[in-house]
Amino acid sequence: MPILHLVILAAVQGLTEFLPISSSGHLVLVPELLGWPDQGLDMDVAVHVGTLFAVMAYLYSDVAAMLVGIGRFLKGRSDPGLRLFMFLVVGTIPVVIAGYALHHYGAMEMMRSMMVIGWATLGFGILLWIADLVGMTVRRIDHLRYLDVIFIGLAQCIALIPGTSRSGITMTAARFIGMERPDAARFSMLLSIPTIIAAGTLSGIDIYKSGDVTLQADAFVAAGLSFIFALIAIALMMAWLKRASFLPFVIYRIGLGVFLLAVAYGLL
Repeated sequence: MPILHLVILAAVQGLTEFLPISSSGHLVLVPELLGWPDQGLDMDVAVHVGTLFAVMAYLYSDVAAMLVGIGRFLKGRSDPGLRLFMFLVVGTIPVVIAGYALHHYGAMEMMRSMMVIGWATLGFGILLWIADLVGMTVRRIDHLRYLDVIFIGLAQCIALIPGTSRSGITMTAARFIGMERPDAARFSMLLSIPTIIAAGTLSGIDIYKSGDVTLQADAFVAAGLSFIFALIAIALMMAWLKRASFLPFVIYRIGLGVFLLAVAYGLL
Protein backbone atom coordinates (compact mmCIF):
# COMPACT_ATOMS: atom_id res chain seq x y z
CA MET A 1 0.00 0.00 0.00
CA PRO A 2 1.40 3.47 -0.88
CA ILE A 3 2.80 5.38 2.09
CA LEU A 4 0.32 8.23 1.51
CA HIS A 5 -2.55 5.77 1.98
CA LEU A 6 -1.02 4.48 5.20
CA VAL A 7 -0.51 7.98 6.58
CA ILE A 8 -4.10 9.01 5.81
CA LEU A 9 -5.57 5.81 7.26
CA ALA A 10 -3.45 6.18 10.40
CA ALA A 11 -4.39 9.84 10.77
CA VAL A 12 -8.10 9.12 10.33
CA GLN A 13 -7.99 6.27 12.84
CA GLY A 14 -5.76 8.00 15.37
CA LEU A 15 -7.72 11.26 15.35
CA THR A 16 -11.18 9.66 15.46
CA GLU A 17 -10.85 6.50 17.60
CA PHE A 18 -11.51 8.14 20.94
CA LEU A 19 -13.61 11.04 19.69
CA PRO A 20 -17.33 10.14 19.64
CA ILE A 21 -17.53 10.30 15.84
CA SER A 22 -16.76 6.69 14.75
CA SER A 23 -13.29 5.75 13.58
CA SER A 24 -14.49 2.57 11.83
CA GLY A 25 -17.05 4.56 9.87
CA HIS A 26 -14.39 7.02 8.74
CA LEU A 27 -12.03 4.18 7.77
CA VAL A 28 -14.71 2.71 5.53
CA LEU A 29 -15.35 6.11 3.99
CA VAL A 30 -11.71 6.86 3.11
CA PRO A 31 -11.56 4.49 0.10
CA GLU A 32 -15.16 5.33 -0.82
CA LEU A 33 -14.55 9.07 -1.02
CA LEU A 34 -10.99 8.98 -2.36
CA GLY A 35 -11.57 6.23 -4.90
CA TRP A 36 -9.04 3.81 -3.38
CA PRO A 37 -9.44 0.05 -3.00
CA ASP A 38 -10.90 -0.88 0.39
CA GLN A 39 -7.99 -1.54 2.75
CA GLY A 40 -9.92 -4.37 4.39
CA LEU A 41 -10.83 -5.19 7.97
CA ASP A 42 -7.35 -6.45 8.89
CA MET A 43 -5.73 -3.10 8.12
CA ASP A 44 -8.52 -1.34 10.01
CA VAL A 45 -7.68 -3.44 13.06
CA ALA A 46 -3.94 -2.77 12.62
CA VAL A 47 -4.45 0.98 13.00
CA HIS A 48 -6.74 0.28 15.96
CA VAL A 49 -3.83 -1.50 17.64
CA GLY A 50 -1.79 1.69 17.34
CA THR A 51 -4.48 3.58 19.22
CA LEU A 52 -4.49 0.81 21.85
CA PHE A 53 -0.91 1.64 22.78
CA ALA A 54 -1.75 5.35 22.76
CA VAL A 55 -4.56 5.01 25.30
CA MET A 56 -2.42 2.73 27.47
CA ALA A 57 0.32 5.36 27.42
CA TYR A 58 -2.07 8.23 28.21
CA LEU A 59 -3.86 6.34 31.00
CA TYR A 60 -0.71 4.63 32.26
CA SER A 61 -1.64 5.30 35.91
CA ASP A 62 -4.95 3.41 35.52
CA VAL A 63 -3.23 0.58 33.65
CA ALA A 64 -0.54 0.36 36.33
CA ALA A 65 -3.18 0.38 39.08
CA MET A 66 -4.98 -2.55 37.44
CA LEU A 67 -1.76 -4.54 37.10
CA VAL A 68 -0.93 -3.88 40.77
CA GLY A 69 -4.47 -4.88 41.72
CA ILE A 70 -4.18 -8.17 39.87
CA GLY A 71 -0.83 -8.84 41.53
CA ARG A 72 -2.20 -8.16 45.00
CA PHE A 73 -5.24 -10.34 44.30
CA LEU A 74 -2.97 -13.24 43.42
CA LYS A 75 -1.34 -12.72 46.81
CA GLY A 76 -4.71 -12.82 48.54
CA ARG A 77 -5.16 -9.06 49.03
CA SER A 78 -7.86 -6.71 47.76
CA ASP A 79 -7.11 -3.52 45.84
CA PRO A 80 -9.13 -0.78 44.05
CA GLY A 81 -7.18 -1.52 40.86
CA LEU A 82 -8.67 -5.01 40.77
CA ARG A 83 -12.18 -3.55 40.88
CA LEU A 84 -11.42 -1.39 37.84
CA PHE A 85 -9.97 -4.41 36.05
CA MET A 86 -13.11 -6.43 36.76
CA PHE A 87 -15.24 -3.57 35.43
CA LEU A 88 -13.40 -3.83 32.12
CA VAL A 89 -13.82 -7.61 32.04
CA VAL A 90 -17.56 -7.43 32.73
CA GLY A 91 -18.05 -4.55 30.29
CA THR A 92 -16.21 -6.37 27.51
CA ILE A 93 -17.93 -9.76 27.65
CA PRO A 94 -21.07 -8.66 25.70
CA VAL A 95 -19.12 -7.17 22.75
CA VAL A 96 -16.78 -10.18 22.56
CA ILE A 97 -19.77 -12.53 22.23
CA ALA A 98 -21.54 -10.27 19.71
CA GLY A 99 -18.34 -9.62 17.75
CA TYR A 100 -17.48 -13.31 17.50
CA ALA A 101 -20.97 -14.13 16.24
CA LEU A 102 -20.89 -11.41 13.58
CA HIS A 103 -17.34 -12.34 12.51
CA HIS A 104 -18.26 -16.03 12.29
CA TYR A 105 -21.21 -15.34 9.99
CA GLY A 106 -19.39 -12.70 7.94
CA ALA A 107 -21.82 -9.96 8.91
CA MET A 108 -19.07 -7.43 9.67
CA GLU A 109 -18.16 -6.94 6.01
CA MET A 110 -21.83 -6.77 4.98
CA MET A 111 -22.40 -3.66 7.10
CA ARG A 112 -19.53 -1.65 5.53
CA SER A 113 -21.82 0.49 3.37
CA MET A 114 -22.28 4.26 3.14
CA MET A 115 -25.99 4.02 3.85
CA VAL A 116 -25.47 2.09 7.10
CA ILE A 117 -22.70 4.46 8.19
CA GLY A 118 -24.81 7.51 7.36
CA TRP A 119 -27.83 6.44 9.41
CA ALA A 120 -25.67 5.27 12.32
CA THR A 121 -23.62 8.49 12.32
CA LEU A 122 -26.74 10.65 12.31
CA GLY A 123 -28.93 8.63 14.68
CA PHE A 124 -26.38 7.90 17.38
CA GLY A 125 -25.04 11.44 17.14
CA ILE A 126 -28.50 12.74 18.07
CA LEU A 127 -28.68 10.17 20.88
CA LEU A 128 -25.37 11.46 22.28
CA TRP A 129 -26.79 14.99 22.25
CA ILE A 130 -29.89 13.84 24.16
CA ALA A 131 -27.80 11.96 26.73
CA ASP A 132 -25.53 14.96 27.23
CA LEU A 133 -28.56 17.21 27.78
CA VAL A 134 -30.50 15.03 30.23
CA GLY A 135 -27.62 13.27 31.98
CA MET A 136 -26.48 14.67 35.31
CA THR A 137 -22.77 15.26 35.96
CA VAL A 138 -22.43 13.86 39.47
CA ARG A 139 -20.84 10.43 39.10
CA ARG A 140 -17.27 9.36 38.55
CA ILE A 141 -15.66 5.99 37.80
CA ASP A 142 -15.35 5.37 41.55
CA HIS A 143 -19.16 5.51 41.79
CA LEU A 144 -19.82 2.84 39.16
CA ARG A 145 -21.63 -0.37 40.04
CA TYR A 146 -21.58 -3.62 38.09
CA LEU A 147 -25.09 -2.98 36.72
CA ASP A 148 -23.84 0.33 35.31
CA VAL A 149 -20.90 -1.42 33.69
CA ILE A 150 -23.15 -4.09 32.16
CA PHE A 151 -25.35 -1.32 30.71
CA ILE A 152 -22.34 0.41 29.14
CA GLY A 153 -21.01 -2.96 27.93
CA LEU A 154 -24.28 -3.82 26.22
CA ALA A 155 -24.30 -0.39 24.58
CA GLN A 156 -20.80 -1.11 23.26
CA CYS A 157 -22.21 -4.00 21.21
CA ILE A 158 -24.10 -1.49 19.07
CA ALA A 159 -20.73 -0.08 17.99
CA LEU A 160 -20.21 -3.16 15.83
CA ILE A 161 -22.41 -1.28 13.35
CA PRO A 162 -20.02 0.98 11.37
CA GLY A 163 -20.72 4.63 12.00
CA THR A 164 -22.05 4.12 15.54
CA SER A 165 -18.72 4.94 17.25
CA ARG A 166 -17.58 2.68 20.08
CA SER A 167 -16.42 5.65 22.12
CA GLY A 168 -19.55 7.59 21.21
CA ILE A 169 -22.04 4.93 22.29
CA THR A 170 -20.20 4.11 25.52
CA MET A 171 -19.95 7.83 26.39
CA THR A 172 -23.65 8.13 25.58
CA ALA A 173 -24.49 5.30 27.96
CA ALA A 174 -22.21 6.76 30.62
CA ARG A 175 -23.85 10.19 30.32
CA PHE A 176 -27.31 8.62 30.59
CA ILE A 177 -26.33 7.22 34.00
CA GLY A 178 -25.01 10.61 35.12
CA MET A 179 -21.24 10.30 34.72
CA GLU A 180 -19.17 13.47 34.43
CA ARG A 181 -17.93 14.07 30.88
CA PRO A 182 -14.20 13.54 31.52
CA ASP A 183 -14.91 10.35 33.47
CA ALA A 184 -17.29 9.10 30.78
CA ALA A 185 -14.50 9.59 28.23
CA ARG A 186 -11.88 8.04 30.51
CA PHE A 187 -13.94 4.91 31.18
CA SER A 188 -14.78 4.65 27.47
CA MET A 189 -11.07 4.72 26.63
CA LEU A 190 -10.24 2.13 29.30
CA LEU A 191 -13.02 -0.10 27.99
CA SER A 192 -11.41 0.04 24.54
CA ILE A 193 -8.31 -1.77 25.80
CA PRO A 194 -9.66 -5.34 26.05
CA THR A 195 -11.91 -4.83 23.02
CA ILE A 196 -9.02 -3.78 20.76
CA ILE A 197 -6.76 -6.49 22.21
CA ALA A 198 -9.37 -9.12 21.29
CA ALA A 199 -9.91 -7.74 17.77
CA GLY A 200 -6.18 -7.17 17.26
CA THR A 201 -5.34 -10.72 18.27
CA LEU A 202 -7.82 -12.23 15.80
CA SER A 203 -6.69 -9.93 12.99
CA GLY A 204 -3.01 -10.38 13.85
CA ILE A 205 -3.36 -14.13 13.50
CA ASP A 206 -5.01 -13.65 10.10
CA ILE A 207 -2.22 -11.32 8.92
CA TYR A 208 0.47 -13.70 10.16
CA LYS A 209 -1.16 -16.72 8.54
CA SER A 210 -1.48 -14.87 5.24
CA GLY A 211 2.31 -14.89 4.86
CA ASP A 212 2.01 -11.54 3.08
CA VAL A 213 5.21 -9.72 4.09
CA THR A 214 4.04 -6.45 2.51
CA LEU A 215 0.76 -6.54 4.42
CA GLN A 216 2.62 -7.23 7.65
CA ALA A 217 4.99 -4.29 7.07
CA ASP A 218 2.10 -1.98 6.13
CA ALA A 219 0.21 -2.98 9.28
CA PHE A 220 3.25 -2.26 11.45
CA VAL A 221 3.84 1.20 9.92
CA ALA A 222 0.15 2.14 10.08
CA ALA A 223 -0.07 1.10 13.73
CA GLY A 224 2.93 3.24 14.64
CA LEU A 225 1.54 6.30 12.89
CA SER A 226 -1.93 5.91 14.43
CA PHE A 227 -0.27 5.77 17.87
CA ILE A 228 1.09 9.29 17.39
CA PHE A 229 -2.13 10.76 16.01
CA ALA A 230 -4.21 9.12 18.78
CA LEU A 231 -2.09 10.62 21.57
CA ILE A 232 -2.68 14.09 20.15
CA ALA A 233 -6.44 13.52 19.80
CA ILE A 234 -6.83 12.12 23.32
CA ALA A 235 -5.04 15.06 24.92
CA LEU A 236 -7.14 17.60 23.01
CA MET A 237 -10.45 15.84 23.73
CA MET A 238 -9.81 15.49 27.46
CA ALA A 239 -8.80 19.15 27.71
CA TRP A 240 -12.03 20.13 25.92
CA LEU A 241 -14.36 17.95 28.03
CA LYS A 242 -13.03 19.44 31.27
CA ARG A 243 -14.71 22.73 30.39
CA ALA A 244 -17.31 22.07 27.66
CA SER A 245 -19.90 19.62 26.31
CA PHE A 246 -20.13 17.06 23.49
CA LEU A 247 -22.05 19.53 21.29
CA PRO A 248 -19.26 20.10 18.68
CA PHE A 249 -19.02 16.34 18.10
CA VAL A 250 -22.82 16.10 17.80
CA ILE A 251 -22.91 18.91 15.21
CA TYR A 252 -20.12 17.22 13.23
CA ARG A 253 -21.94 13.88 13.30
CA ILE A 254 -25.23 15.35 12.17
CA GLY A 255 -23.56 17.20 9.30
CA LEU A 256 -21.56 14.16 8.23
CA GLY A 257 -24.56 11.85 8.54
CA VAL A 258 -26.75 14.08 6.39
CA PHE A 259 -23.99 14.36 3.78
CA LEU A 260 -23.42 10.59 3.64
CA LEU A 261 -27.12 9.84 3.33
CA ALA A 262 -27.44 12.40 0.54
CA VAL A 263 -24.60 10.67 -1.32
CA ALA A 264 -25.97 7.18 -0.57
CA TYR A 265 -29.41 8.07 -1.90
CA GLY A 266 -28.00 9.81 -4.99
CA LEU A 267 -28.97 13.33 -3.97
CA LEU A 268 -25.40 14.61 -4.42
